Amino acid sequence: MTDTSAALDGLVAAYEALTVESCGALASLYAPDARFKDPFNEVQGRAAIERIFRHMFEQVDAPRFVVTARFAAVDSAMLTWEFHLRFRGESLARVIRGASHLRFDAQGRVSEHRDYWDAAEELYAHLPVLGALMRLLRRRLATPQGS
Repeated sequence: MTDTSAALDGLVAAYEALTVESCGALASLYAPDARFKDPFNEVQGRAAIERIFRHMFEQVDAPRFVVTARFAAVDSAMLTWEFHLRFRGESLARVIRGASHLRFDAQGRVSEHRDYWDAAEELYAHLPVLGALMRLLRRRLATPQGS
């Protein structure tokens, strides 16, 4: 049985201190055949997972994870987090809020990692044309508030 708490502590520390140079060290906390899924990626294997995080540093400035809560069980855990970033060429800092469901193997390495966050609210709504369309849709689909 995995010591989920210790494995989770190491993983959280790696995410909160993540740099482009430490992407390999983060990937080493994953099982060789680990699966990773988020709204934009679905990959398997350490090398593919490492590529996702290296790519993140190519796409955005000053990316930083802050874990806001954690819940551990036998061989699995949930994290809630904030991802702080700036898009290239923008001065506006953004925050994406989400959660990760993690499963650990017998050696305490992550075997499954699934991120949950709302790309529509957190990203698309802030784009000029698409954002206006999404705000219109939200107003039309929202339940009317009572008076």
